[in-house]
Amino acid sequence: MKELTKAEEQIMLIIWAKEKCFVKEIVSELPEPKPAYNTVSTIVRILEKKEFVAYEAFGKTHQYYPSISKEEYKSLKTNNLMSNFFGGSAESMLSFFMKENKMDINQIDELLKEIKNK
Repeated sequence: MKELTKAEEQIMLIIWAKEKCFVKEIVSELPEPKPAYNTVSTIVRILEKKEFVAYEAFGKTHQYYPSISKEEYKSLKTNNLMSNFFGGSAESMLSFFMKENKMDINQIDELLKEIKNK
């Protein structure tokens, strides 16, 4: 599975949230200044080629839906982050977030409990 560009990821977040949608609905959810309909349509077709979305045809229009879950993509992104920046070490990554004050001890305890339950 390939990683997404920032624009592709922004559109996938909308598709995951809506579960099924048309390009015009995606455009309406994007922040100002809104990109052109054709730009969004092109990105959605790229997502289709990358196998992130599939569609159901309604005449000339298509209703898009995710082919992979947000959780699957989150796992890919996290694993890439860990291997590219922390040498594959979850401990190094956790230590980094602790040093940057992104996590407190209670959050770490919750994370450890969740890991043990899996």
